[in-house]
Amino acid sequence: MGSIFFLIGIGFFIGAAAWLLFIWAVKSGQFDDPEAPKYRMLDDDDESLPEHRKERKKP
Repeated sequence: MGSIFFLIGIGFFIGAAAWLLFIWAVKSGQFDDPEAPKYRMLDDDDESLPEHRKERKKP
């Protein structure tokens, strides 16, 4: 009987910790814009390339 109460307590602790971590992630902006990264990788920015890569791209 004591092990059941122990497991319930451990489960409650893990659930509360997961909930608090989720709330922290939402408040810190982790889920603000889930769509942008997949479009950012398709964007061809020559300004973000290092100098030695820019020289190779010129015809």
